[in-house]
Amino acid sequence: MHIAFLTSEYPHERVHHAAGIGTSIKNLVVALAKEGVTVSVFVYGQDEEAVFLEEGVKIYLIKNQKYKVFGWFLHRKYIQNYLNKYIVSEGVDLVEAPDWTGITAFMDLKAPLVIRFHGSDTYFCHLEQRKQKLKNFWFEKLAIAKAQAFIAPTRFAGELSKKLFGIKNKKIQTIHYGLELSQFQNNTPLVYEKGLILYIGTIIRKKGILELPAIFNKVRKKYPGTRLVLIGSDSYDIQTKSKSTWKLVQQECHNEDLSSISYLGKIPYREVQEYIKKAHVCVFPTFAETLGMVTIESMALQKPVVNSNIGWAQELIVDDESGYLVYPKEHDMFADKIVGLLQDENLCSSIGRNAKTRVETVFDIKKTVNQNVDFYKTLIG
Repeated sequence: MHIAFLTSEYPHERVHHAAGIGTSIKNLVVALAKEGVTVSVFVYGQDEEAVFLEEGVKIYLIKNQKYKVFGWFLHRKYIQNYLNKYIVSEGVDLVEAPDWTGITAFMDLKAPLVIRFHGSDTYFCHLEQRKQKLKNFWFEKLAIAKAQAFIAPTRFAGELSKKLFGIKNKKIQTIHYGLELSQFQNNTPLVYEKGLILYIGTIIRKKGILELPAIFNKVRKKYPGTRLVLIGSDSYDIQTKSKSTWKLVQQECHNEDLSSISYLGKIPYREVQEYIKKAHVCVFPTFAETLGMVTIESMALQKPVVNSNIGWAQELIVDDESGYLVYPKEHDMFADKIVGLLQDENLCSSIGRNAKTRVETVFDIKKTVNQNVDFYKTLIG
């Protein structure tokens, strides 16, 4: 079996960008390679054209092409031709692509196509209740029509995508993202910085970052000495047109809280894990996800998590057992859950242990990789 993955992001020093989608893809392809599956990853939109092997996976960097007109079409056809060349020469059995921006619209591939619902623009616009550009929906709808089947990281993401795109008579399989648990070991879970609250993710409205100033203020009133650390890339804010959401966060903060908030920007992945280990509590008040990789990564490292309670999140955490689920705008309740954890070491320890067990049971890549293989087999003639 030879599976090819098309993506715009992948965690590697030669690749422009990598976030949750890239991490989930790397976890899967490395696990597939260990299972004896031949895997190729095609990363488009790069500065260079290159081919190299890493961790048993062949990685193709597709150099970004510039067009004076009809770039939205010619760009996709260029990628199609690049892919088809290797589909034929390398014997690729199936191509997996993301739903975001409908990258496979207009493509006629020489292998079956499966789309994974990492989160389309259509999906996120619906969750955020904002108007979508018609062309974005058109691209994604055309891409959906080209796919033979779909994989969703949560039932919620699959069912909502099915509804939004009017998918009929095509299979949607729920397969959770997985973690290589050997890379998420915390041998000293009782050692952490008391009062350190950690947020990891893009500094963007849809992740609930603008809810944190009010929540943090309420926490500090009940638990003085608390500090908040934010890790992630800053982002343009689509609602206010501000170039920096971090500036908006600062404007929302009470003056007395600003000195207790640290924004570290984007930092190397290995350093992120060290901050998770140092954290007392991790918080993710997001409004829009398909699953949320950093949530399960924090849980794997035995951290108590206070998370959004929307749809997908209910498949990650058992509320009051392996973490807490709270609607992001319920500031009082969100703050109370954080304070409860800060004040009770035994509760922190118990929630952290249960979180790790939950990840081991549901999100172990050694289990989810076999689910992917079994599904791929149903699509390959």
